[in-house]
Amino acid sequence: MNKLTLIIAFALLTVCSISGAHSNKPITAVDLDALIVAGKVPLILDVRSQDEFADGHIPGAINIPHTELKARIAELESHKNKPIILYCRSGRRAVAADAFLHSRGFTRIIELEGHMLGWQAGGHPVE
Repeated sequence: MNKLTLIIAFALLTVCSISGAHSNKPITAVDLDALIVAGKVPLILDVRSQDEFADGHIPGAINIPHTELKARIAELESHKNKPIILYCRSGRRAVAADAFLHSRGFTRIIELEGHMLGWQAGGHPVE
């Protein structure tokens, strides 16, 4: 490989690791809603701000804003080896939260496809 090819390969690996490409397959809003109705939902983690959470969130979700995740990681330790459904408004903050949680040994992070915008667009319930 030439030097340029190596640089491009390294850049792609870096972007993939930052973007949360190591995540498990996303869950659809329809599938998450069905789990909630069936009472079989894992932890749902909303990483939006407290104000956004107060304005409406997915039923049963807990709120730890992405900016507080490092300081509040102990609250999630009992879920380290269990599925955690992760969402924010549109995905950007969830990607950062996903990468942080993976760096702390959480391996079963599942992002909500479409995040809160998709959830609401699908007409799913909000608390």
